[in-house]
Amino acid sequence: MMDGIADRITDTQPNEQRLHALRDVLAANASRYDKLGCFPADNFGPLRQSGVLALTVPRRHGGGGGGLRAAAQAVGILAEGCSGTALIVAMQLMKQSALARGDLWPERTRARIFDDAVTRGGLINALRVEPELGSPTRGGLPAATVRRSADGWLLSGHKIFSTGAPGLRWMDVWARTEDEPARVGHVIVPADAPGISIVETWDHLGMRASCSHDVIFDDVPVDGDFIALRPPVEWPSADLSQGAWNAGCIGAVYTGIARAARDWVADFLRHRVPSALGVPLATLPRAQEKVGEIEMLLSANARLIGSVASDTDNGNPPHPNESALLKVMIIENAVRAVELAAGLAGNHAHARVNPIERYIRDVRCGRIQAPQADAAYVASGRALLSPA
Repeated sequence: MMDGIADRITDTQPNEQRLHALRDVLAANASRYDKLGCFPADNFGPLRQSGVLALTVPRRHGGGGGGLRAAAQAVGILAEGCSGTALIVAMQLMKQSALARGDLWPERTRARIFDDAVTRGGLINALRVEPELGSPTRGGLPAATVRRSADGWLLSGHKIFSTGAPGLRWMDVWARTEDEPARVGHVIVPADAPGISIVETWDHLGMRASCSHDVIFDDVPVDGDFIALRPPVEWPSADLSQGAWNAGCIGAVYTGIARAARDWVADFLRHRVPSALGVPLATLPRAQEKVGEIEMLLSANARLIGSVASDTDNGNPPHPNESALLKVMIIENAVRAVELAAGLAGNHAHARVNPIERYIRDVRCGRIQAPQADAAYVASGRALLSPA
């Protein structure tokens, strides 16, 4: 996964210029990884060295100490280059931030994961979705179980849509106990632990480089320090910032894709001179109007993400229902922006030789990432319509 060199990152907070340079590195590889549908391994050496992979690790642990604003900026710019890589990084930064918040984990547990991110760029992601359950955000208990054995704890289960699976160093598995009533929660295991196998099932329309394969756990040994279990009713209020981080980071990834589509179509319009017209398409009022509409959508997203990030970094995150609605709105704006860009380019937008064809496929994946629109609408509508 990584180059294995245990040296410290060179920067703790990569600046915008450095992020744009990284974006260009990712962009050079994006088409190849998309076509192959394989893990974008070459991208993570530069990301590790730049400090991006430890951006939200607290400074006391040697990381960047970045909040949501810094994380959203980073993944948004990276998504302009390779959206699959950016999504993996978004999961990394959200998980680091969640580990740092509250008292869920012992300090020694956090220190081990944080140090791995700082020294090796070790990736972590939450594995929650299952074949039968779907997403746990819609309710229900996972089938994955963690149980006591003579030697400690053992984890068994089957997770799907596990973003970045081939490159992960740590897997944060949503699992339940076998007793009744069951407790449910996080079980973190090293990705190279015995009993873990990856089944390469990810062959999707978009986000192909995210390699969100199935992962099977068969009596995987678990360190007791890496288990956090609670009654199911206690989890919805356990971390009120998580929804805001999801809206900000996931929204930033898909907004980054939309910016890339805007930039491509703007360049196309400036240089496309139909013989019957004799001037660039960029001079046409219709083209200018549609590009202006794209700018409106992207400007709205920038303001929404910036507001969520500032409030969250200042200790005042939106209510989870509002965060869910904002995530949905940001994604819809991004999808619409790419659709407008594609409409301006016509057939050229659907030719694989042009990167906008990939943007069209990738941006639609934002709609299926939790929370989905119907779930967000129902939760907010139910809250509003409930008796006072």
